[in-house]
Amino acid sequence: MSMVTLGSTGITVPKNGFGALPIQRISKDDAVYLLHKAYDAGVRFFDTARSYTDSEEKVGAAFHDRRENIILATKTPAKTAEDFWKDLEKSLSLLQTDYIDIYQFHNPPFCPKPGDGTGLYEAMLEAKAQGKIRHIAITNHRLNVAEEAIDSGLYEVLQFPLCYLATEKDLHIVKKCKEANMGFLAMKGLSGGLITNARAAYAYLDQPGFEHVEAIWGVQRERELDEFLACMDNPPAMEGDLLALIEKDKQELSGNFCRGCGYCSPCPVGIEIFDCARMSLMIRRAPSAAQLTEENQARMKKIADCIHCNACVKKCPYGLNPPKLLEENYKDYMEILAGKPL
Repeated sequence: MSMVTLGSTGITVPKNGFGALPIQRISKDDAVYLLHKAYDAGVRFFDTARSYTDSEEKVGAAFHDRRENIILATKTPAKTAEDFWKDLEKSLSLLQTDYIDIYQFHNPPFCPKPGDGTGLYEAMLEAKAQGKIRHIAITNHRLNVAEEAIDSGLYEVLQFPLCYLATEKDLHIVKKCKEANMGFLAMKGLSGGLITNARAAYAYLDQPGFEHVEAIWGVQRERELDEFLACMDNPPAMEGDLLALIEKDKQELSGNFCRGCGYCSPCPVGIEIFDCARMSLMIRRAPSAAQLTEENQARMKKIADCIHCNACVKKCPYGLNPPKLLEENYKDYMEILAGKPL
């Protein structure tokens, strides 16, 4: 079993972390079952957020009686110190704990720092002094904010997208974290569903050079959990068929595609940008009749309502052109509906 030490925190956990965003979509009983199964198999790192509706409540229900045996990470989207304290107290209550191991600013558009006028970082320091949090962290999708957080020396852990479709700029962030002795939590290891082979995804993040990287896998179904648990018992290597698959996917997917982070939303005319801008690609990689239902056809046809306000362009942390991606996906989607072979 591969182990990860998260930089200067001294926290050492198995390579697989449980991403608890998807459990907001399932029942409480089903969520607790998955969380317990992960725990019984050796998973010890669990990541959730105040923004994930009832995810914290479900995590709290699963681990209130074994709190000392796990590492809990959660996040606040607060923009003011007042909201920070409200979020923290709510998280502590729902998680049924009196402390959070890693508390993260949740994808802020800037890097909170002492004296910046928001009071956010000062609130983090006070919460740590009170023993309510143990380590200060930040999540982001923006390269410039991630790099500023590393350079600031103010954060012990960064959560940032990382998968085998990573660009050189992404890998630079990973390397800088290691050099700064900063823990790295890898989100989007499956690139929002575009990567469909769990063993390949795990093998990439288990390579030399990524010893400080903890993989956070979003889990909603038992079969998904089983795939990652199998990697813990028998870590796959970046060789043979897996290496060939990774190289093939890099050629097909690297570059100008939507990662599905959702930060382009909401759209003023109601287009579901982060789903529609990747719909045809998802169909071609993981075909499903559900993607061609009348409901999904209506969602795709909504693309025609785009007013080209470019608000989504300004908000995309990857520098993409969502209106162009929407147009391309709509054209491809209509060809698929017309019977073009997948």
